[in-house]
Amino acid sequence: MTGSDLLRYARVHRGVTVLAATAAIALLSAFFGGTHIALPSIGSGGVTTGVPFRHELPLLSAVFLTASLDGDMSAHDEMGASAMHRFRLTYCTGQTLTACAFSFSTEALAVGPEAGIVFVRSLLIWLGLALLSVRLLGHQLGWIIPLASAFFLIWYPQNRWDWTSNSATDLVSWAVAAIALSVGVAATAATPWRRKVFLRR
Repeated sequence: MTGSDLLRYARVHRGVTVLAATAAIALLSAFFGGTHIALPSIGSGGVTTGVPFRHELPLLSAVFLTASLDGDMSAHDEMGASAMHRFRLTYCTGQTLTACAFSFSTEALAVGPEAGIVFVRSLLIWLGLALLSVRLLGHQLGWIIPLASAFFLIWYPQNRWDWTSNSATDLVSWAVAAIALSVGVAATAATPWRRKVFLRR
């Protein structure tokens, strides 16, 4: 694997577009993340609840990152040998680390390091859920499961599972991040040919 190989792979798999989209979201959060989104409450009386914009923006970054798996050669990638899957893993890991680094930097400069860490943690959790959604529902529907999870965070905020509000050192939220990302990576690795091989055993 050479640098030129990785650049060619990135061109086919929308590498620049994906990173540009995640960078735009990070900048949007830095400048406008403190704005509250007015949403109707589950309670009666027409009460609205406000959710800081930056709490939900990592979801968009995560969904955009799953586009790294799509492209003209996505079906070929899934049928490839182990070397191809290692190559794809390296590429997706690089994309994710770049997006996390830029997101952390912008949030840390705009708000503080803790906000940057929380943003990155949320991005990783939603990335795991988005990867699972891609495997179950297809490349165009990677947003379904992350969005479904966001509903609980928006309308039941400040609870133990709300990883967007918990502190940067909250161990439960980091455990959720580790589990979600592990499930997402495992779902991505479970290509059709690997599932067939596993079921034959």
